[in-house]
Amino acid sequence: MGLLRRGAPRTEYDESDLEVGSVPDAVAGPHAVAVALKRAAEQMGVVRSARSLLKLNQPDGYDCPGCAWADPDPEHRHTAEFCENGVKAVAEEATARRVDRDFFAAHPVAELAGHSDFWLGQQGRITEPVVLRPGDTHYRPIGWDEAFALVAEHLRGLASPDEAVFYTSGRTSNEAAFAYQLLVRAYGTNNLPDCSNMCHESTSVALQETIGAGTGSVSLDDVESADVIVVAGQNPGTNHPRMLSALEAAKDRGARILAINPLREAGLTRFKNPQRPRGVVGPGTELADLHLPVKVGGDLALFQAFGALLLEWGAVDEAFIEAHTTGFASYAEGLRSLDWPTVHDATGLTRDQIEAGARLLEGSSATVWCWAMGITQHRHAVATIKEIANLALLRGDIGKPGAGLCPVRGHSNVQGDRTMGIWDAPPPAFLDALEAEFGFSPPRHDGFDTVESIRALRDGRAKVFVAMGGNFVKAAPDTHVTEQAMRNADLTVQASTKLNRSHVVPGRTALILPVLGRSERDRTGGREQRVTVEDSMSAVHTSRGPLTPASPHLRSEVDVVCSLAEALFEPGSPGAAIPWADFRADYGAVRRRIARVVPGCTDYDLRVDQPGGFVMPHPPRDSRTFPTPEQKAVFTTSPLQVLSVPEGRLLLQTLRSHDQFNTTIYGLDDRYRGVKGGRRVVFVHPEDLAALGHAEGDLVDLVSEWDEEERRARGFRVVGYDQPRGCAAAYYPEANELVPLDSTAEGSQCPTSKGVVVRLEAAASPAD
Repeated sequence: MGLLRRGAPRTEYDESDLEVGSVPDAVAGPHAVAVALKRAAEQMGVVRSARSLLKLNQPDGYDCPGCAWADPDPEHRHTAEFCENGVKAVAEEATARRVDRDFFAAHPVAELAGHSDFWLGQQGRITEPVVLRPGDTHYRPIGWDEAFALVAEHLRGLASPDEAVFYTSGRTSNEAAFAYQLLVRAYGTNNLPDCSNMCHESTSVALQETIGAGTGSVSLDDVESADVIVVAGQNPGTNHPRMLSALEAAKDRGARILAINPLREAGLTRFKNPQRPRGVVGPGTELADLHLPVKVGGDLALFQAFGALLLEWGAVDEAFIEAHTTGFASYAEGLRSLDWPTVHDATGLTRDQIEAGARLLEGSSATVWCWAMGITQHRHAVATIKEIANLALLRGDIGKPGAGLCPVRGHSNVQGDRTMGIWDAPPPAFLDALEAEFGFSPPRHDGFDTVESIRALRDGRAKVFVAMGGNFVKAAPDTHVTEQAMRNADLTVQASTKLNRSHVVPGRTALILPVLGRSERDRTGGREQRVTVEDSMSAVHTSRGPLTPASPHLRSEVDVVCSLAEALFEPGSPGAAIPWADFRADYGAVRRRIARVVPGCTDYDLRVDQPGGFVMPHPPRDSRTFPTPEQKAVFTTSPLQVLSVPEGRLLLQTLRSHDQFNTTIYGLDDRYRGVKGGRRVVFVHPEDLAALGHAEGDLVDLVSEWDEEERRARGFRVVGYDQPRGCAAAYYPEANELVPLDSTAEGSQCPTSKGVVVRLEAAASPAD
C-alpha cells in the first residue's frame, strides 16, 4: 500500500469485492445531494465546501472544472448551480490532502506506478515543482527558475521545433491557451494536440464542411423551447448532469425527447430534480418519450433512414433548402435507393421503431440535435455527423428559435481552447492575424494531432513532450504504445494539480509543475486576476476562484507559460519581443491581444465582465449565413457503412462510470448501472453471454482484434446488461489499451473508442 498522506483513504481495492445490483429508473434526487455533500465534506471539510460551492458557476464566481454545459442567464441561476459530479470535481481539486516533498521522498516512481489510478488521484494536491533526472528513482524538489531553464535547454537543443509536442487539456483558460499557442508558434511549430482530438474532432470537421462553423448553433433557450430534442450517443445523467435541468424545462413546455443510444441510460428515463418538490418527494420528470436502442456504430444508417422517410413523406422545409443550401438533389437521390435490409442489420431496429422516431421528427416545428462521444468516436463518425447536419438542413432547423445543432462538449473549456488557437491545423487567417499583431512569421505547415504525436514520440521523431493539464497517458488510445512513446522522450513536462498516471510514465527527464486550480484565488502579479472560458454554446464568461491556494508555491498556467517563454527566447529573437512580463502581470493585457487576433472577440476584456459574459458570433445561427466555400450550407452524401464483426466477437464501446470525469476516478460505484465496488467490468447482453459460453460474474480477458493485431485487457467481470445483441461496453481508461492507435475516424483521426472488435476469453485470476 505505501504511506498515506494527511487523511488520504486506503483506495486500493480488490475487484473480487465488486457487486452488481439493479439499475434504477431515475437519477439525481435527494440521494445525489447526499452523495455530493459527503464527498465534499470528506475532501474539503464543511467550511471550505461551503465557500467553494456557493461560488461555483455563479457570475461572480468560478466555472466548474467538469463538463462544458452552459450556465443559465445570471438572473435565473440557483444558489446551488451545480450537480453531483460538479461537486465531485471541485472536491477533487480543492481537497485538503497534499502531495509534498516528503511524499515524493517516501514513494519511488516505480512504486507509484504500481498503484491504481484511483489511489494516485486520491493522494491530494501537488505542492511544489519536482524533477526526475536520469538515473533517479524519486522525484525531487526543484526551484521554478531552474525548472524553466531545464525546459528551455531541452527545447533549444532540438534539431527542429517540430521535435517538441505541446499538449493542452480542456481545463486550460482562454488566457493560458492563447499565451500557450503564442509561445509554441513563436518557437516554431504547430504541434498542438489537445483533448478535442480524442473526443469532438469529428464534430469540428463535419460541421466546418457542412455549415462553415465547427461549433454548435444553439443557446440554452433553444434547448428549453424546442419541440423535439434528439439526444444521440450521449448519457447526460453521468456526463453532463446539469443538462437534465434544461431537458426538464423543455418537457415542462411540452417538448418530446428522442433518445438514441445502445444502452437505456437511467439519466434519460426519469430525472428527480433536487431543487424542485416533485424531485424530492414526488416521482420526478419522465424524460425520453422514445428510446431507440441502436447497435454500436449503427447511427449512420439510422440517420440516413430518417432522411429517406422524411423525404418520402414530404416533411422538408423547401423554402430553407432553396434559399440556404446546396447539394440537396444528390443527397435526395442517394437516399431513394437506401438499402433497408442493411439499415436493419446495422441498427438492430425494426422498421416500426425507425418510423416511430421519424414521426417525432416529422411532427416537430423545431428540433435540437444533441450528440456526444457515442457519435464522434467511430470509423465513420464524420459521415454520421454530416447526416445529422443533413437532417437539420432538411427540416430548416438552423437559425430559428428552439432548433439547431448541439454537440455537447465533455470538458469545461475545450471549445475555448480551440477558439484561442490550440489547433494543429490552424486556418491561415488566424496565422495572418498572429503575424500582424506580434511581428513574427508563424509556421504554416500542419503540426501533430494526438495520434500523430504518439507516433512521433514512439518513433523518435519527437523528443520533448509538454502538457498543460490533463492525463495524456490515460486519455490517449492504445495505452501500452502510448506509455512506451512517453518513456522514449528525452523530457516530459506536466503542468498539473494532482498526481495521475502520466507522472509515473516519465521521459528520461521529467518535470511536474504544480498549478492553481480553477477554484483557487489567483494573485499573480500582486493583483486579483480573473480568467475566461467558453462553454458548449459559445458563451464566454469570467472565472474567479475564491479559495486560498493549496500551496504558496503554486503558479497559474498563465504564469507558467509566460515564465517559460522568458527562459526560452533569447534576446533579439522574435519570441523575446512579445511582452510576456506584461501578460503575466495583467491578464487583461492578454485579453486585449485576443481582441485583435481572434475573430468575434472585439472588446473582449470589456464584454467578458458583463453579467453572464457574451456569446461568440455564429453566422449560421445568427443570420442563416454559411461561411463555406459555396456560401451555403452543404448537403453531403456518404456511403452506408456497417462494421463487420466476425462470428463469436462483440463490438465494444468505452464509456464513463457515474463516479468519474474523463480519466479522473472519483470512486468505485456506478450506481446508475447497478455496479458497486469495482471498475473492471464488461457489460454484455445475457443472450450473447449464453451464446459465447459465459455466465454472469465470469472473469474474462478482453482481446481486441484489428488489422491482424491483438491487444489484451485482463481480468474483467462479466455483467449481463440490456443492450443490442452483438454489443458490449466497458469503462475507460481501463479499456483504452484495447483501442488501436491506428484505428481512427476517417477525416478527423479521432480514436475509434466506440468501435472495438473484441472476443472474450476466460481469465485465470483478476488483474493486479
